Amino acid sequence: MATSPCSSSGVSSSSSSGLGADAGLEIRTRSVEQTLVPLVSQITTLINHKDKPKRSDKTLQAIQRVGQAVNLAVGRFVTVGEAIANENHELKEEMSVACIEARRAGETIAQLTDVASLDHPESDSHITIFTDKTGVVKAARLLLSSVTKVLVLADRIVIKQIITSRNKVLATMEQLEKVSSFQEFVQIFSQFGNEMVEFAHLTGDRQNDLKDEKKKARMAASRAVLEKCTMMLLTASKTCLRHPDCESARINKDGVFHRMRLALEQVIEIVTDSRPNGENEVAPISIYSGIKEFKNKVEGLRENLYFLSKENLSTMLEVILEHTEDFTDSAYTSHEHREHILELSKQAKMELEQLVSVWMQAQNQKTKDLMEDLEVAILKTCQCMNELKREVHSAATSLAADLLKYHTDHMVLKALKITGVEGNLEAVAEYTCKLSEQKEQLVEMCRLLRHVSGTEPLEITCIHAEDTFQVTGPQIISAAETLALHPSSKIAKENLEVFCEAWESQLSDMSLLLREINDVFEGRRGEKRVYLSLPRPGKHNANLKALKPVKLDTEEQAKIAKLGLELHLLTADVDSETEKWEDQENEIVQHGQGMSSMAYSMYLFTRGEGLLKTTQDLFHQAEIFATEGTKLASALHALSDQVHDDDKPLLLLEAEKLISMCKQLQITAKASAQGKSATFTKVDACILKTRNVMTLLCQLLPLCCKLLRKNKAGNGCLKPAPPWKEDRIRTGTNARTPERRVDTFGIKSLENHVTNMTFLESK
Repeated sequence: MATSPCSSSGVSSSSSSGLGADAGLEIRTRSVEQTLVPLVSQITTLINHKDKPKRSDKTLQAIQRVGQAVNLAVGRFVTVGEAIANENHELKEEMSVACIEARRAGETIAQLTDVASLDHPESDSHITIFTDKTGVVKAARLLLSSVTKVLVLADRIVIKQIITSRNKVLATMEQLEKVSSFQEFVQIFSQFGNEMVEFAHLTGDRQNDLKDEKKKARMAASRAVLEKCTMMLLTASKTCLRHPDCESARINKDGVFHRMRLALEQVIEIVTDSRPNGENEVAPISIYSGIKEFKNKVEGLRENLYFLSKENLSTMLEVILEHTEDFTDSAYTSHEHREHILELSKQAKMELEQLVSVWMQAQNQKTKDLMEDLEVAILKTCQCMNELKREVHSAATSLAADLLKYHTDHMVLKALKITGVEGNLEAVAEYTCKLSEQKEQLVEMCRLLRHVSGTEPLEITCIHAEDTFQVTGPQIISAAETLALHPSSKIAKENLEVFCEAWESQLSDMSLLLREINDVFEGRRGEKRVYLSLPRPGKHNANLKALKPVKLDTEEQAKIAKLGLELHLLTADVDSETEKWEDQENEIVQHGQGMSSMAYSMYLFTRGEGLLKTTQDLFHQAEIFATEGTKLASALHALSDQVHDDDKPLLLLEAEKLISMCKQLQITAKASAQGKSATFTKVDACILKTRNVMTLLCQLLPLCCKLLRKNKAGNGCLKPAPPWKEDRIRTGTNARTPERRVDTFGIKSLENHVTNMTFLESK
């Protein structure tokens, strides 16, 4: 399976070194990119020494150590690559070539850096890094290129595993479609369940590893479909087996199988970055993205009056205004919003005409007055577009809020269940019409929300929601018709319940989506999602203990509002600190971001908002928060083991302080509280202690960032990683589970060996 070419490999390096990986290799995953980072860093440092005039004995020894260490690490890396090649014959030839190139490049670097024993390396006949300046650059380029090839080839194996897993799922689905007895169905469905679990693990890892946020959102949507459809497939198939002559039951089952196949196909499209028949994906343009691009072009006129044509700008505005017709033509847009959108559309055309007029004059005569007029025209055009953006946002979100509130009682679904059990076909027909109307309203809501979602991942979530309502509505209708035809059938009743639950779940998800869209619009959280650590309530969570939900009254919420506000400000500070880190995949950053998201959920609780509905939800979140803090402390200890620096004692002291505070928070969260007063005291204590942890986190993040930057600049040093063990390969070849195979013969094992390339940098 070939990877498509790309203009950029995604591997950055120092411009002074002239290094870069093979431009023909596209790196789509974080694991491949991050595996290359230490190698690029060390090679770049090595190359930059060739131009430094000062060459002390200490420097020469350091250069030789780095060269030899790189060569040894490359040798170990190549050994793993060759083992992968032997396990995967279709990639053996390509992998072997890349391994040979890497080994040769590593040996060349070792030879060129063999300078420690030379008193005057530049005058000796021996060719070194100082005498052959281009040779070491060529060797470094070859090394990076060949290592990248090995990593990308290993990544293809992960893709192959996902495709193989998908094929197994499809084959079992075909068997499930053809079964005619319950006994046979139960046996095959058990196998199907195991295969779906394997597929979920593989695709979940891939989703987390993808660099492209848009692809990540598409993968999440497809996996959500598969997860929900698995339960639907079970009940729909059982209903069809119980009532084999029922047409509505067959339609219901066929719909589930069709949707699962589409979702499986989309997963493969994402992981292989290909589409059927070679067609390119054409993403629908939203009003938000159109306005953003239009404003960028308009504001660009300040710097360059000639970089685009007036026709180009006019066409862009026409496209935006065409999309506003989705609002003005909608039966669900209020008269007031429709009028405002039409007025602003007319004003936008006038402002652009004025802008073009001044712009054309400025091209011919660049006077001070004309440039001032141009600035005014730019500001007025952009202001008009901002008002249009605000108006469509208001129209979409107010419609969504009204619809979600109106349908929150699920009256139509309840009526379908009742009339279905009664066998009242006439009443079922009446309520299916009402459900169809409701579906059209919700589909229109999703289409309008997509225009104002603000980010590509949220746009994809809106499209996924629209598809879900489009498909689930008719499936509920066919399930209700089946129950009405067989009112005493328990399996038909259970089947209708499952489809109704899917509808209710999607409505619940829409409330969260609406909140996120508003947050993006108001600039509160950007693209960051609230940390979802709580299990979703439902009848399938029967293993959870029944908890008495306790909510705070208005007076109690007012008391903790000040603490909540402090917590909110601290989350903003932590987010600001994490954004300063170059390596966003660093373990410390990941834990910090997770803790910030959880603290934000707790802040929303103090306002009576968010996912934490009861005090028990808050206490559970506090426990998870404390656990994440303990994990962060472990990461800090790991950092202190690697770093030799004057700040090390302070780092260890702060880590111990964090562990102590997290333990106290866990004790508080787990303590029993009887009665309203005791519960409120516990809530207050949990939020107070969370605030204290966040305050400490605000101090820790810049300290860690400073230490890492010092080491990168050469003011400290990183200890070499533990020696590589030969028996890792032998252990891997005997692994039986898919997860173990991925871990040993995939990117993760190669990561471990490229880590060995991080060695002493010269001071």
